[in-house]
Amino acid sequence: MISLGIEQLILSPPHWLSGYRLGLLCNQASTDSRLFHSRDLLSKTFPEQLTCLLTPQHGFFSEKQDNMIESAHTIDSATGLPIYSLYSSERRPTRKMFDLFDVLVIDLFDVGTRVYTFLYTMAYCLQTAAGLNKKVLVLDRPNPIGGEQVEGNIIQEDCYSFVGLYPIPMRHGLTFGELALLLNNHFNIRADLEIIPMQGWQRHMLYSDTDLPWVYPSPNMPSPATALVYPGQVIWEGTNISEGRGTCLPFELFGAPYFVHDEILRKIEKNADLPGCLLRPIIFEPTSNKWAGQACKGFQIHVTDPTVFHPYRTSLILLQAVMHLYPEVFAYKPPPYEYEYERLPMDLIIGDKKVRRALEQGVSIMDIEKSWQHDLHAFEKLRQQVFLYN
Repeated sequence: MISLGIEQLILSPPHWLSGYRLGLLCNQASTDSRLFHSRDLLSKTFPEQLTCLLTPQHGFFSEKQDNMIESAHTIDSATGLPIYSLYSSERRPTRKMFDLFDVLVIDLFDVGTRVYTFLYTMAYCLQTAAGLNKKVLVLDRPNPIGGEQVEGNIIQEDCYSFVGLYPIPMRHGLTFGELALLLNNHFNIRADLEIIPMQGWQRHMLYSDTDLPWVYPSPNMPSPATALVYPGQVIWEGTNISEGRGTCLPFELFGAPYFVHDEILRKIEKNADLPGCLLRPIIFEPTSNKWAGQACKGFQIHVTDPTVFHPYRTSLILLQAVMHLYPEVFAYKPPPYEYEYERLPMDLIIGDKKVRRALEQGVSIMDIEKSWQHDLHAFEKLRQQVFLYN
C-alpha cells in the first residue's frame, strides 16, 4: 500500500510547522488516496495557517486547454482563500504572493516528461523562495510512468524555455520530490527545501501498479495510458499533425487528413525497432484544435508492454516517416509556443536543433539515439544521487 506525501504529512505533522503561515501550490489532482483535497487536509491539520493557494498551468480545476491559455487569480469558493495563478501574465510567483506565507507547500502531480510545465513552475517557486529566504516543503507523489527508465536527448541551452529550463532528458524517471532535489542541489537554486517522501512506492511501479485513483492533472491527460505515450507523442504539438486534442484520447491518437495508413506502416517497418506497442489504423475527427471538424487518418498507439516500450523513439520514428513521405503538406508549427515568439516550437520540444536536423536529413533514429547516450549515462549517474526510493 502506498502512502502519499500528503498522507505522510497529515499522519505525522512536523512540530516545526506549528504557527507558520502556509501557502499551497496545487490543483484539482492534489488529493490523497481517498480523493480528499490537500487544501482541506491542510486546513484541518493546521487550523488558520493556510493563507493562500497557488496553481500551475491549466488552472486550479485543470479546465484550461492547450498552451498560452491563461487562468486568472480568483477566490477558492470552498475555503475563501485567494488562488494565485502561476500561468497568467507572469509565470513566476511574486514577492507579494510570498509575503502571505512562511512556508510554501508543493503538492503537484507530475507525469514524468521534461516538457510538462509543472516542473518549471516548481523551479520558479524554488528560485523565488531562495531569494526571499522562504522554506519549501514538497509532498511527493509517484512518477506515473515509473522511476527506472530514462529516454531521450538532454536539452541544449539554446533551446531552454518554459517547456525545458534544465538539462534533463525527455523521460527523466524521477518523482516530483526527486526533481525538486535535482534542481535545488545540482542546478544551484539552493532554496531551503524539504521533501516528505511517500511510503511503499518502488521505482519499477507504473501508475497501474499503485492502486491509487487517477485524477487528471491537466485536461489532456485523462488516464495513465496517456502518460505512457506522452514523452513521445508530445512532439506532434510542434507540427500541423493532430496530437488528438479535441478527442477523448489525446496523445494516444494522432494523424492528419493527408496521412495514408499503409504508406506510413511500410515506411516505419523498414528501419524501426518499436517494441512494446501496436499502431492501430483509425480515422478520427477532432472537435477542436488542429483539423477541427475534419476527418484525420491516423493511428492509436496501444502500449502492449510498458517495460520495453520507448515512447520517444516511437514518436520520432513516426515523425521522420511523415515528414519524408509528405514534404509538401507536412509543416512545423510556427511560433508562438509557451511564450516564445521567435524560436521554432519543435526545437523547444525536442530540445536540440541537431536532433531535428538529423531527422530532416534522414539519419536513422537508432543512430540519432547513439549520439546522446554519453549525456544520458551522465544524467543517469546524476539522478541516482537524488533517489529517495531504491
